[in-house]
Amino acid sequence: MINNQWYIVLDSKEVKKEKITAAKRLGKDLLFWRDKSNQIHCIERTCAHRGADLALGKIVNDHVQCPFHGIEYDGSGRGVLIPSIGKNGIVRSNFKVKSYPVVEKGDFVFMWFGEERDLPEIKWLDGIDETFNYSSLTDIWPVHYSRSIENQLDVSHLPFVHYNTIGRGGRTLVNGPIVEYKDGIINVWVNNVLDNGQKPLKPEEVKKEDCIGRLQFIFPNYWQNIINKDLRVVAAFVPIDDSNTIIYLRFYQRFLKVPLIRNLVTKISMPFNKKVLNQDKRVVITQRPIKSELRMNENLYQGDLPIIIYRRVRQELKKSAKEVSE
Repeated sequence: MINNQWYIVLDSKEVKKEKITAAKRLGKDLLFWRDKSNQIHCIERTCAHRGADLALGKIVNDHVQCPFHGIEYDGSGRGVLIPSIGKNGIVRSNFKVKSYPVVEKGDFVFMWFGEERDLPEIKWLDGIDETFNYSSLTDIWPVHYSRSIENQLDVSHLPFVHYNTIGRGGRTLVNGPIVEYKDGIINVWVNNVLDNGQKPLKPEEVKKEDCIGRLQFIFPNYWQNIINKDLRVVAAFVPIDDSNTIIYLRFYQRFLKVPLIRNLVTKISMPFNKKVLNQDKRVVITQRPIKSELRMNENLYQGDLPIIIYRRVRQELKKSAKEVSE
């Protein structure tokens, strides 16, 4: 994982008011809950007393109550009540579990993973706002999350993996692509064309206005395919652990305004989007090594430039986070 980053970890709808949502994310066993004011909290699941799973407990007065001895923890992970010593008893400071800052944005739950410090503002995807509506699905892939990200930055696989869906047309020649990186965001302009024997254009020879779409990836784990100003596909690639990833996929649209019709359109689009995602999954889970960010025995070419840039920036961010912690 890359430290000192805001990770999307859940869909907002998964966290209910005054109920515990248990989830493994970034290799940590976590629980989430909303308090009475709708604020989400996140703490680790192991009780500081005798190691019971707090996820089996319940929410009492906006606190997590341990199912074993009733010890209560607040949103900062601090123990605030030990029933056996009385409601006026002093709870020692070692009765504490680790907590993580969480913020909602765009109907996702973001969790800060890293050093405790002044937290940066969360970056959001270009152009997506409340004027869009969306439908969503989730899927679990038995891969390191970086594998699933690289797949969505791969512009040359479309006519082969998606030969009967989004890759129709046989545009196998990859001009460019144009790849720009700035402040944690990679943008990729795609210009795939029919191969009539010509050489592919170099990135500097491609014009953005001639491209058929743009991909945008925001570190550490979310992405969109900008099909046009009114149509987007969004994905969050959420690490469960080093070997498994949950993908939150959303289809956004705003070209239809009538609520019932637009909701119907986004919903009926999801089987198609699921088919496209499964086409990717079928191939990605065969890559080796699959459960590691390490890459072995690869030979990359010009069309892989988005992946090359992603890997370079990823390593730079990991190095920078390590230096901060030392």
